[in-house]
Amino acid sequence: MADVLPGLDATGAWEIPARLNMAAQCLSHDPARLAIIDLTGDARRDVSFGTLSDMVDGLARALAQRVQAGDRVGVLLGQSPWCAAAHLAIWKIGAISVPLFKLFKYDALASRVRDAGVTLVLTDPEGRDLLGGLATPLMADSVGVAGDPVAFADTGPDDPAVLIYTSGTTGSPKGALHGHRVLTGHLPGVSLSHDVLGQDGDCLWTPADWAWIGGLFDVAMPALALGVPVVAARLAKFSS
Repeated sequence: MADVLPGLDATGAWEIPARLNMAAQCLSHDPARLAIIDLTGDARRDVSFGTLSDMVDGLARALAQRVQAGDRVGVLLGQSPWCAAAHLAIWKIGAISVPLFKLFKYDALASRVRDAGVTLVLTDPEGRDLLGGLATPLMADSVGVAGDPVAFADTGPDDPAVLIYTSGTTGSPKGALHGHRVLTGHLPGVSLSHDVLGQDGDCLWTPADWAWIGGLFDVAMPALALGVPVVAARLAKFSS
């Protein structure tokens, strides 16, 4: 059972360790292994787990000078290696990531940023303009990657890690706070729905933005946790 359904033991019970950090779950692979296939630019760029770890540490060092464990940090980035690295860096230092969607208008961003108590947002120039002064923007790709490795925070499965807002279709968007166990909770279903994900040659992509739980925790992070390459691409709309 455990080989087929990651996150469960041989009896089908949840296998949750006493200490758990989602960043460690996603980065504990051979540094040379392919992590992200980046199609957001003019040409394909392959990002290894080693490169991704360097990006994460660069962000973690920058964040550690600005926030503390338990602080809420916004992530306003589209599908990209830096988006994955931003969430992982926040979790690595024990802070809480708040995914934000680039197609939100000002009022939608404002309601989430203010309700979550976000004062710092990892973003890019487009996201900075969308924020319009709601919080301090930090350009994710400007932090640099040279420096000493950052230790993973000593977090437990119930320590808060990510605050995701509902879509607001039945009222005002509501923040759902998840602990570090949330990724493990997604792994069995993701593995089954992809015919035992994690086999040689597996690769994932989703049209869903990584600001939504369906993109972040049903594709991007489970893929990284299982060592499966994930494609980062925001494709153009259909023409017909």
